[in-house]
Amino acid sequence: MKRLSALPIDGFMLGILACVGLASVFPARGEVADLLGWATRIAIAVLFLLYGARLEPREALAGLRHWRLHLAVLSVTFVVFPVLGLALRILAPSVLTQDLYTGVLFLCLVPSTVQSSIAFTSIARGNVAGAVVSASLSNLIGVFATPLLVVLLMSTTGKVEVRASTVLFIMVQLLLPFVIGQLLRPRLGWVLRRPAVLRSVDRGSVFLVVYAAFSAGVAEHIWGGVPPIRIVATAVVCAGLLAAVLTVTTVLGKLAGFTVADRIVLVFCGSKKSLATGLPMASVLFAGQPVGLIVLPLMIFHQVQLLTCTVLAQRAARRAEVTASVPAAALAV
Repeated sequence: MKRLSALPIDGFMLGILACVGLASVFPARGEVADLLGWATRIAIAVLFLLYGARLEPREALAGLRHWRLHLAVLSVTFVVFPVLGLALRILAPSVLTQDLYTGVLFLCLVPSTVQSSIAFTSIARGNVAGAVVSASLSNLIGVFATPLLVVLLMSTTGKVEVRASTVLFIMVQLLLPFVIGQLLRPRLGWVLRRPAVLRSVDRGSVFLVVYAAFSAGVAEHIWGGVPPIRIVATAVVCAGLLAAVLTVTTVLGKLAGFTVADRIVLVFCGSKKSLATGLPMASVLFAGQPVGLIVLPLMIFHQVQLLTCTVLAQRAARRAEVTASVPAAALAV
């Protein structure tokens, strides 16, 4: 239970909800909105610079020896999820509005979480080293794969305008800071050794993105046209999507012949979607669009996945404790 208390389930989401409430009452307008836009861009650049600095190339290369596990996690993250997202298009516009469906498809394209994937794997007595590498690879590849998948899969929805300037802006906003972070790793050790600073940058950038996105939504009056039943429907769709992926990862782990510890990695790393990475990406990829509505499914999915995986991790931990308490002679009978 002590480990569970360290997970960002309540505090992080409460902060996001506070930003939504603040934007609803005091939306940024005029010059303040312009300044907020620049502050958000700078925060996103710093965030991805630190993402690049955090990744230890030697550790990632060493972990690639367990390539079958990592390939399975990446396949679920960047193949199974997008396929399910495309299949859910049948729900628009009858169940989901077009913007909410765009958000559901977008959440299917973002990389896995890092911190919570590793934490849940640890709680469930899984292969923690494997989770570290899989989650890190997912975020590294996601910096390149997510914008590419958005362009390839979402241009037909009319929500992403594919221009050379768009691609260049994505590279400057996301990829360039990431590469600079890799190059500056030796000089940024003092920052990397301070988890509180990294956590503040992670959460602070997300809070800025949420406030900016929902401020724009309030200023443009886009929320008035979304009935509450649509929000409930989005939550149900997100829960169903998570259930489908958890089923796929469980079955895939058994079919692949992975050990129990590796199956736990596949379940907890393969089923996650990163709010901390997805929100900044959305603000870049959907500039000029109703970002508040588009990121709403990702925010809902984030909370659903944390609550669900908390229960699953506890259950797996209890099973591991029971198994460990059974004498070896009894297991051999």
